[in-house]
Amino acid sequence: MNGATAPADKNGYQASAWHFAALLGGNTALALGPWLVRLSDTGPVSAAFWRLFLPIPVIAYLAWKGRSSGPIDRKLMLLVLAAGVFFAFDLASWHIGIERTRLGNAVLFGNSGSLILMLWGLVVLRQAPSRREALGVLAALAGAAILLGRSLDISTATFVGDLFCLLAGLFYAFYLLPAQRARSALGQWSVLLLVCLAASPLLLGMAFVLGEPVWPGAAGWTPVVLLALSSQIIGQGLLVFSLKHFSPLIIGMALLTQPAIAATVGWLVFAEVLLPPDILGMVLVAAALVLARSVSRPISNPSPS
Repeated sequence: MNGATAPADKNGYQASAWHFAALLGGNTALALGPWLVRLSDTGPVSAAFWRLFLPIPVIAYLAWKGRSSGPIDRKLMLLVLAAGVFFAFDLASWHIGIERTRLGNAVLFGNSGSLILMLWGLVVLRQAPSRREALGVLAALAGAAILLGRSLDISTATFVGDLFCLLAGLFYAFYLLPAQRARSALGQWSVLLLVCLAASPLLLGMAFVLGEPVWPGAAGWTPVVLLALSSQIIGQGLLVFSLKHFSPLIIGMALLTQPAIAATVGWLVFAEVLLPPDILGMVLVAAALVLARSVSRPISNPSPS
Protein backbone atom coordinates (compact mmCIF):
# COMPACT_ATOMS: atom_id res chain seq x y z
CA MET A 1 0.00 0.00 0.00
CA ASN A 2 1.36 3.38 -0.95
CA GLY A 3 1.67 5.58 2.14
CA ALA A 4 2.62 8.70 0.21
CA THR A 5 0.52 11.74 0.95
CA ALA A 6 -1.78 12.87 -1.82
CA PRO A 7 -2.01 16.54 -2.82
CA ALA A 8 -4.49 18.59 -0.83
CA ASP A 9 -7.85 19.21 -2.50
CA LYS A 10 -9.46 22.62 -2.86
CA ASN A 11 -10.98 22.35 0.64
CA GLY A 12 -7.63 21.69 2.28
CA TYR A 13 -8.14 17.97 2.98
CA GLN A 14 -4.97 15.94 2.51
CA ALA A 15 -5.16 12.18 2.89
CA SER A 16 -2.87 9.26 2.15
CA ALA A 17 -3.72 5.63 1.52
CA TRP A 18 -2.95 4.99 5.20
CA HIS A 19 -5.56 7.54 6.27
CA PHE A 20 -8.14 5.91 4.01
CA ALA A 21 -7.28 2.45 5.39
CA ALA A 22 -7.59 3.83 8.93
CA LEU A 23 -10.98 5.36 8.11
CA LEU A 24 -12.30 2.03 6.85
CA GLY A 25 -10.60 0.09 9.64
CA GLY A 26 -12.11 2.31 12.32
CA ASN A 27 -15.61 1.89 10.90
CA THR A 28 -15.09 -1.87 10.60
CA ALA A 29 -14.00 -2.15 14.24
CA LEU A 30 -17.04 -0.18 15.38
CA ALA A 31 -19.35 -2.28 13.19
CA LEU A 32 -18.34 -5.44 15.05
CA GLY A 33 -19.52 -3.96 18.36
CA PRO A 34 -23.15 -5.18 18.13
CA TRP A 35 -21.99 -8.74 17.43
CA LEU A 36 -19.75 -8.65 20.52
CA VAL A 37 -22.61 -7.28 22.62
CA ARG A 38 -24.66 -10.34 21.68
CA LEU A 39 -21.76 -12.70 22.34
CA SER A 40 -21.28 -11.44 25.88
CA ASP A 41 -23.35 -13.09 28.59
CA THR A 42 -23.53 -10.01 30.77
CA GLY A 43 -26.60 -7.84 30.40
CA PRO A 44 -26.56 -5.37 27.47
CA VAL A 45 -26.16 -2.34 29.76
CA SER A 46 -23.44 -4.19 31.70
CA ALA A 47 -21.61 -4.78 28.41
CA ALA A 48 -21.76 -1.01 27.80
CA PHE A 49 -20.24 -0.47 31.26
CA TRP A 50 -17.32 -2.78 30.53
CA ARG A 51 -16.89 -1.20 27.09
CA LEU A 52 -16.17 2.18 28.74
CA PHE A 53 -14.57 1.05 32.00
CA LEU A 54 -11.93 -1.43 30.80
CA PRO A 55 -10.04 0.91 28.42
CA ILE A 56 -9.85 3.85 30.87
CA PRO A 57 -6.12 3.26 31.71
CA VAL A 58 -5.15 3.24 28.01
CA ILE A 59 -7.30 6.26 27.21
CA ALA A 60 -5.89 8.10 30.25
CA TYR A 61 -2.35 7.47 28.96
CA LEU A 62 -3.27 8.74 25.47
CA ALA A 63 -4.95 11.79 27.00
CA TRP A 64 -1.83 12.49 29.08
CA LYS A 65 0.41 12.16 26.00
CA GLY A 66 -1.78 14.54 24.01
CA ARG A 67 -2.44 17.05 26.78
CA SER A 68 -2.06 20.76 26.09
CA SER A 69 0.37 22.90 28.05
CA GLY A 70 -2.16 25.61 28.90
CA PRO A 71 -4.60 25.72 31.83
CA ILE A 72 -7.59 23.39 31.72
CA ASP A 73 -10.96 25.02 31.16
CA ARG A 74 -13.08 23.68 34.03
CA LYS A 75 -16.33 24.81 32.43
CA LEU A 76 -15.51 22.74 29.37
CA MET A 77 -14.69 19.77 31.61
CA LEU A 78 -18.11 20.04 33.25
CA LEU A 79 -19.67 20.28 29.80
CA VAL A 80 -17.95 17.06 28.76
CA LEU A 81 -19.05 15.32 31.95
CA ALA A 82 -22.61 16.29 31.05
CA ALA A 83 -21.99 14.85 27.59
CA GLY A 84 -20.94 11.62 29.29
CA VAL A 85 -24.39 11.35 30.87
CA PHE A 86 -26.02 11.50 27.44
CA PHE A 87 -23.50 8.96 26.14
CA ALA A 88 -24.40 6.58 28.96
CA PHE A 89 -28.07 6.73 27.98
CA ASP A 90 -27.08 6.38 24.32
CA LEU A 91 -25.13 3.17 24.94
CA ALA A 92 -27.75 1.75 27.31
CA SER A 93 -30.56 2.30 24.78
CA TRP A 94 -28.47 1.07 21.87
CA HIS A 95 -27.26 -2.12 23.56
CA ILE A 96 -30.80 -2.98 24.64
CA GLY A 97 -31.93 -2.41 21.07
CA ILE A 98 -29.11 -4.59 19.71
CA GLU A 99 -30.47 -7.53 21.69
CA ARG A 100 -33.97 -7.06 20.21
CA THR A 101 -33.57 -6.15 16.54
CA ARG A 102 -31.47 -6.98 13.50
CA LEU A 103 -27.85 -5.86 13.57
CA GLY A 104 -28.15 -3.81 10.37
CA ASN A 105 -31.12 -1.89 11.74
CA ALA A 106 -29.36 -1.34 15.06
CA VAL A 107 -26.32 0.25 13.44
CA LEU A 108 -28.33 2.41 11.04
CA PHE A 109 -30.70 3.77 13.68
CA GLY A 110 -27.92 4.11 16.24
CA ASN A 111 -26.08 6.43 13.82
CA SER A 112 -29.13 8.62 13.22
CA GLY A 113 -27.55 11.29 15.42
CA SER A 114 -26.03 12.83 12.27
CA LEU A 115 -29.48 13.52 10.85
CA ILE A 116 -30.74 14.82 14.20
CA LEU A 117 -27.79 17.22 14.40
CA MET A 118 -28.63 18.54 10.94
CA LEU A 119 -32.20 19.21 12.05
CA TRP A 120 -30.89 20.81 15.25
CA GLY A 121 -28.77 23.16 13.15
CA LEU A 122 -31.84 24.19 11.18
CA VAL A 123 -33.72 24.95 14.40
CA VAL A 124 -30.84 26.97 15.89
CA LEU A 125 -30.35 29.01 12.71
CA ARG A 126 -34.12 29.32 12.15
CA GLN A 127 -33.72 28.58 8.47
CA ALA A 128 -35.81 26.55 6.08
CA PRO A 129 -34.07 23.35 4.95
CA SER A 130 -32.25 23.37 1.64
CA ARG A 131 -33.29 21.02 -1.13
CA ARG A 132 -30.57 18.55 -0.13
CA GLU A 133 -31.58 18.69 3.54
CA ALA A 134 -35.26 18.24 2.74
CA LEU A 135 -34.38 15.27 0.52
CA GLY A 136 -32.35 13.75 3.35
CA VAL A 137 -35.22 14.13 5.83
CA LEU A 138 -37.73 12.58 3.41
CA ALA A 139 -35.37 9.68 2.63
CA ALA A 140 -34.79 9.07 6.35
CA LEU A 141 -38.51 9.11 7.14
CA ALA A 142 -39.35 6.78 4.23
CA GLY A 143 -36.52 4.37 5.02
CA ALA A 144 -37.28 4.34 8.74
CA ALA A 145 -40.98 3.70 8.03
CA ILE A 146 -40.10 0.73 5.81
CA LEU A 147 -37.66 -0.75 8.35
CA LEU A 148 -40.01 -0.21 11.29
CA GLY A 149 -42.88 -1.77 9.34
CA ARG A 150 -40.76 -4.78 8.45
CA SER A 151 -39.68 -5.17 12.09
CA LEU A 152 -43.30 -5.07 13.21
CA ASP A 153 -44.08 -7.77 10.63
CA ILE A 154 -41.39 -9.98 12.17
CA SER A 155 -42.35 -9.41 15.82
CA THR A 156 -43.14 -6.69 18.31
CA ALA A 157 -39.76 -7.40 19.94
CA THR A 158 -37.79 -6.29 16.86
CA PHE A 159 -40.04 -3.22 16.51
CA VAL A 160 -39.30 -2.23 20.12
CA GLY A 161 -35.61 -2.89 19.46
CA ASP A 162 -35.68 -0.43 16.55
CA LEU A 163 -37.30 2.18 18.79
CA PHE A 164 -34.55 1.72 21.40
CA CYS A 165 -31.92 2.23 18.68
CA LEU A 166 -33.67 5.37 17.42
CA LEU A 167 -33.72 6.66 20.99
CA ALA A 168 -30.00 5.94 21.17
CA GLY A 169 -29.48 8.08 18.06
CA LEU A 170 -31.28 10.94 19.80
CA PHE A 171 -29.10 10.62 22.91
CA TYR A 172 -26.00 10.40 20.70
CA ALA A 173 -26.84 13.72 19.06
CA PHE A 174 -27.09 15.42 22.45
CA TYR A 175 -23.80 13.80 23.42
CA LEU A 176 -22.09 15.16 20.29
CA LEU A 177 -23.21 18.76 20.79
CA PRO A 178 -21.15 19.44 23.94
CA ALA A 179 -18.43 16.93 23.06
CA GLN A 180 -17.66 18.55 19.69
CA ARG A 181 -17.48 21.96 21.34
CA ALA A 182 -14.81 20.73 23.77
CA ARG A 183 -12.66 18.61 21.44
CA SER A 184 -10.66 21.47 19.94
CA ALA A 185 -9.73 22.84 23.38
CA LEU A 186 -9.27 19.65 25.42
CA GLY A 187 -8.28 17.14 22.75
CA GLN A 188 -10.05 14.03 21.49
CA TRP A 189 -8.62 11.60 24.04
CA SER A 190 -9.16 13.91 27.01
CA VAL A 191 -12.79 14.31 25.99
CA LEU A 192 -13.16 10.55 25.62
CA LEU A 193 -11.55 9.99 29.03
CA LEU A 194 -13.94 12.40 30.77
CA VAL A 195 -16.89 10.81 28.97
CA CYS A 196 -15.82 7.32 30.11
CA LEU A 197 -15.36 8.52 33.70
CA ALA A 198 -18.82 10.10 33.74
CA ALA A 199 -20.70 7.40 31.85
CA SER A 200 -19.28 4.15 33.24
CA PRO A 201 -20.54 4.49 36.86
CA LEU A 202 -23.93 5.60 35.55
CA LEU A 203 -24.11 2.53 33.31
CA LEU A 204 -23.12 0.29 36.22
CA GLY A 205 -25.89 1.78 38.33
CA MET A 206 -28.44 1.27 35.53
CA ALA A 207 -27.32 -2.36 35.16
CA PHE A 208 -27.89 -2.98 38.87
CA VAL A 209 -31.31 -1.29 38.77
CA LEU A 210 -32.32 -3.45 35.77
CA GLY A 211 -31.14 -6.58 37.60
CA GLU A 212 -28.63 -7.50 34.89
CA PRO A 213 -25.70 -9.85 35.43
CA VAL A 214 -22.60 -7.65 35.47
CA TRP A 215 -19.80 -10.19 35.82
CA PRO A 216 -19.18 -12.34 32.70
CA GLY A 217 -20.34 -15.94 32.99
CA ALA A 218 -19.70 -18.97 30.81
CA ALA A 219 -18.80 -16.83 27.77
CA GLY A 220 -15.86 -15.43 29.73
CA TRP A 221 -14.13 -12.09 29.38
CA THR A 222 -13.26 -12.38 25.70
CA PRO A 223 -16.39 -10.69 24.25
CA VAL A 224 -16.36 -7.72 26.65
CA VAL A 225 -12.60 -7.21 26.33
CA LEU A 226 -12.82 -7.34 22.53
CA LEU A 227 -15.78 -4.93 22.68
CA ALA A 228 -13.75 -2.46 24.73
CA LEU A 229 -10.70 -2.77 22.49
CA SER A 230 -12.52 -2.64 19.15
CA SER A 231 -14.94 0.17 20.01
CA GLN A 232 -13.00 2.46 22.35
CA ILE A 233 -9.34 1.88 21.43
CA ILE A 234 -9.00 0.55 17.88
CA GLY A 235 -12.11 2.10 16.37
CA GLN A 236 -11.74 5.48 18.10
CA GLY A 237 -7.98 5.53 17.60
CA LEU A 238 -8.16 4.90 13.86
CA LEU A 239 -10.89 7.50 13.43
CA VAL A 240 -8.93 10.10 15.43
CA PHE A 241 -6.00 9.43 13.08
CA SER A 242 -8.04 9.70 9.89
CA LEU A 243 -11.13 11.90 10.23
CA LYS A 244 -9.50 15.31 9.90
CA HIS A 245 -8.13 14.34 6.49
CA PHE A 246 -11.51 13.78 4.81
CA SER A 247 -14.52 15.83 3.86
CA PRO A 248 -17.85 15.19 5.66
CA LEU A 249 -19.20 13.54 2.49
CA ILE A 250 -16.39 10.96 2.40
CA ILE A 251 -16.80 10.36 6.14
CA GLY A 252 -20.53 9.83 5.65
CA MET A 253 -19.95 7.36 2.83
CA ALA A 254 -17.35 5.47 4.89
CA LEU A 255 -19.89 5.32 7.71
CA LEU A 256 -22.06 3.13 5.48
CA THR A 257 -19.57 0.29 5.85
CA GLN A 258 -20.85 -0.13 9.42
CA PRO A 259 -24.45 -1.20 8.63
CA ALA A 260 -23.22 -3.25 5.67
CA ILE A 261 -20.79 -5.20 7.87
CA ALA A 262 -23.32 -5.51 10.70
CA ALA A 263 -26.00 -6.79 8.33
CA THR A 264 -23.53 -9.33 6.88
CA VAL A 265 -22.65 -10.57 10.38
CA GLY A 266 -26.36 -10.76 11.22
CA TRP A 267 -26.96 -12.87 8.11
CA LEU A 268 -23.97 -15.21 8.58
CA VAL A 269 -24.14 -15.68 12.36
CA PHE A 270 -27.76 -15.05 13.33
CA ALA A 271 -29.59 -15.95 10.08
CA GLU A 272 -31.05 -12.42 9.80
CA VAL A 273 -32.17 -12.50 6.18
CA LEU A 274 -32.74 -9.18 4.41
CA LEU A 275 -35.57 -9.06 1.88
CA PRO A 276 -35.83 -6.40 -0.89
CA PRO A 277 -37.99 -4.05 1.27
CA ASP A 278 -35.36 -4.24 4.04
CA ILE A 279 -32.61 -3.36 1.58
CA LEU A 280 -34.65 -0.47 0.19
CA GLY A 281 -35.27 0.92 3.68
CA MET A 282 -31.59 0.61 4.59
CA VAL A 283 -30.52 2.32 1.38
CA LEU A 284 -32.90 5.24 2.02
CA VAL A 285 -31.72 5.72 5.63
CA ALA A 286 -28.09 5.34 4.56
CA ALA A 287 -28.53 7.95 1.83
CA ALA A 288 -30.06 10.31 4.38
CA LEU A 289 -27.07 9.83 6.70
CA VAL A 290 -24.65 10.66 3.87
CA LEU A 291 -26.64 13.78 3.01
CA ALA A 292 -26.72 14.83 6.67
CA ARG A 293 -22.97 14.42 7.02
CA SER A 294 -22.25 16.30 3.79
CA VAL A 295 -24.33 19.34 4.80
CA SER A 296 -22.31 21.80 6.85
CA ARG A 297 -24.28 24.25 8.99
CA PRO A 298 -22.51 26.15 11.76
CA ILE A 299 -24.10 25.86 15.18
CA SER A 300 -23.19 28.80 17.38
CA ASN A 301 -22.60 27.97 21.04
CA PRO A 302 -24.55 24.69 21.02
CA SER A 303 -26.33 23.92 24.25
CA PRO A 304 -26.00 20.47 25.83
CA SER A 305 -29.76 20.26 26.37
